[in-house]
Amino acid sequence: MPTSLVGVNTSIPNRLVEHSLLTDRIASLQGYPSIRREVRYGVSSRIDLLLERSNGKRCFVEVKNCTLVEEGIAYFPDAVTLRGQKHLLELIDQVQAGHRAVTFFLVQRMDARLFMPADHIDPKYGVLLRKALEAGVEILVYDVDINPQQICLRSSLPFEL
Repeated sequence: MPTSLVGVNTSIPNRLVEHSLLTDRIASLQGYPSIRREVRYGVSSRIDLLLERSNGKRCFVEVKNCTLVEEGIAYFPDAVTLRGQKHLLELIDQVQAGHRAVTFFLVQRMDARLFMPADHIDPKYGVLLRKALEAGVEILVYDVDINPQQICLRSSLPFEL
């Protein structure tokens, strides 16, 4: 039984992260005056958010919606995700090309204290997430403040791989 409301609307994460960027709520992603959504990149993929500086520096941000929490631990994914695995490989490619890349896990609930990959559900995703971190892909995890009237970014959560 959840001890928090759970945001199940899958259109919220990208919009919420974009809004949070525009209002400078994510300190580590400040300084990018251009934010574009759903930009084509890699092998027939679209990046959720492409951040760009005037000097041409780019930051590729892939947003993942996380709703599974067990005993205070937020897990992603909640099912095997070949698409998510592909995204990690493409983010690694962007880092190798000299760009910044971020996997942003948005935990759409308030009862998590830690994030971990769901190795018990999709072990390959966990392996690739660890490989991505080693390759220089950054991991950000934030939870939300959610009530029947609104949802907003709350705070950064630690992760353990």
